[in-house]
Amino acid sequence: MNIARRNFALTGASVALAATLLSLPARADTAGDARALVERATATVNSFAGNADYAALPGLLGKAKGVIVFPRIIEGGFILSGSGGTGVLLVRDEKTGAFVGPAFSSIGGVSIGFLAGGQAAEVMLLVNSQKALDSLLSTSVQLGAAASVAVGPRGSGEGAAMTADFISFSRNRGAFVSMALNGQVIGVRETFNVAFYSKPVSPVDILITRIVSNAEAEPLRAALKSLAK
Repeated sequence: MNIARRNFALTGASVALAATLLSLPARADTAGDARALVERATATVNSFAGNADYAALPGLLGKAKGVIVFPRIIEGGFILSGSGGTGVLLVRDEKTGAFVGPAFSSIGGVSIGFLAGGQAAEVMLLVNSQKALDSLLSTSVQLGAAASVAVGPRGSGEGAAMTADFISFSRNRGAFVSMALNGQVIGVRETFNVAFYSKPVSPVDILITRIVSNAEAEPLRAALKSLAK
């Protein structure tokens, strides 16, 4: 199989797997599940803070349009490497520096060399451009296709100069991971949004028009604002 055909096959498989992950039965998505995810996301944000491996993260977060926090992306090593997880999307108010949200998102896809042998990682995916933010307000977006994604630098790096639409910072068992997310598909986890806000709402309702809010997410919002410079 030549490179073009292989890339086409991977893209098709990525979209197919993501569609499966994004259509998981709603019966598992309760208010308790949503609250637990927000709590884990808060712990993830705090775990990145003060770590020298992520010295560039606060400055980049302070300039970003928003961030998706994935407390756990699970990768399983099969013929192709499949991955999936659920996270929370928040946007940053450029006037106050406060974070608004969350809206709930899912990620899924296939890749080669994502993580070896069925491991899990924590990921903070910075929304680094208006184009990236707009793409997340739609039904789904494939990273690397509709929007560029780059791995955040280890240490202080050259973070201030990064211009990709998305920038990812990843940890596996507390250690820095250079994780490429090209090909992964991010979609809206509608049932978690309904469970957390007790009514049908879209990411636009939550993040842009802001017709709903939930005080249970305040520790997460505070952690993000504290981390951002």
